[in-house]
Amino acid sequence: MARALKAAAANSVGLFSRLHAPVRTVRAFSTLQPLDQVAGPVWNLGRLNHVAIAVPDLEKAAAFYKNILGAQVSEAVPLPEHGVSVVFVNLGNTKMELLHPLGSESPIAGFLQKNKAGGMHHICIEVDNINAAVMDLKKKKIRSLSEEVKIGAHGKPVIFLHPKDCGGVLVELEQA
Repeated sequence: MARALKAAAANSVGLFSRLHAPVRTVRAFSTLQPLDQVAGPVWNLGRLNHVAIAVPDLEKAAAFYKNILGAQVSEAVPLPEHGVSVVFVNLGNTKMELLHPLGSESPIAGFLQKNKAGGMHHICIEVDNINAAVMDLKKKKIRSLSEEVKIGAHGKPVIFLHPKDCGGVLVELEQA
């Protein structure tokens, strides 16, 4: 009888242990630099400023967001220095930027040749110090699409980071 109880107890422990998933060990690490080592320029990411959508028909896309979804939509603004016309869609907590090419040399024209129906082109994230961000990212071997910061559609300094260095996403950084 005692053997039977021991065997049953051993079996129930084995059964019980199979019902529980193993607990993973989480190891913490410190990101603090020693005080005698300078981390380089200081900058911080801010909020998502906008998501840019390339569209083959700017008027039709703007009408959809304004008339069907009820969003606040700006007038089209041509930006020849960027090769696009833009319409801003205000979503309250962020914006959408509808992009349409100005001419066949526009980078958006090439995007639309590959994506006939249009689609997400890039995301824009604000930074508190764009020059420090650019210097720091260069040190980290993150490529940008231009050598220098340019003035973007909102009249603020911007730079685009190479999608191959950003998980396949074209990222625009904009001075907050």
